[in-house]
Amino acid sequence: MDKTRAQAVIEAVLFTMGEAVEVGRLASVIEEDIKTTRQILENMEKEYAAENRGIYLTWFDNSVQMCTKAEMYEYLIKIARAPRKLVLTDTVLETLSIIAYKQPITRVEIERIRGVSCDHAINKLLEYDLITELGRLDAPGRPLLFGTTEQFLRCFGVGSLEELPELNPVQMEEFKQQAEAEVQLQLDV
Repeated sequence: MDKTRAQAVIEAVLFTMGEAVEVGRLASVIEEDIKTTRQILENMEKEYAAENRGIYLTWFDNSVQMCTKAEMYEYLIKIARAPRKLVLTDTVLETLSIIAYKQPITRVEIERIRGVSCDHAINKLLEYDLITELGRLDAPGRPLLFGTTEQFLRCFGVGSLEELPELNPVQMEEFKQQAEAEVQLQLDV
C-alpha cells in the first residue's frame, strides 16, 4: 500500500474508532511494520500541526488517538450536544404517550388524564428533546401547549405522527383503570 493510501486508511480508522488505537493494530491494517507505521503517523501529526486543521494526533505509550484541537471547542459547542442516555420510566413514557396522541395539550390536561402531577415527567421529556412547547392556549392563564419533536419521531422510528399505532377503545379503558388504580395506591400510602 502506498504511503498516501496508508495515511488515508489510518485517518479513517482513528476517526471512526474515536479512541486510542495501538500502533501495532494500525500497522497490521495497513500491512506495514511498526516503524513505517510510526513514520506515517508522525508525518500525519506534522501535517495536522502545520496546516489550519481542526484535529491533531495525541500519543499514549504505543497508541495514538485523533482529537479535536482545543481552539475548536467553541465551534463544537455551537452545534453539538453532550450525548445523553434516555431513561424513560413508565411515568415518563405514559406522559409522552398522552402528549403524542393528544397534542397540542396543556400540562393540566395531561394531569387530568393521568390523575397525578406530571412536572417531573414533562421536564424530563423537554430535557430529552422529545417534546417542545408549541405556544400558549388562548384561555385564562394562557397555559403552555406541548407537542412532540422531530427527535421523538427519530427515537421511535416513525416518519410522522400518522404512523403511530392506533389505540383501540378497550386499551384506552384499560389504561384509564390502571392510572386510577395507581392514583388510589398513592393515596393509600
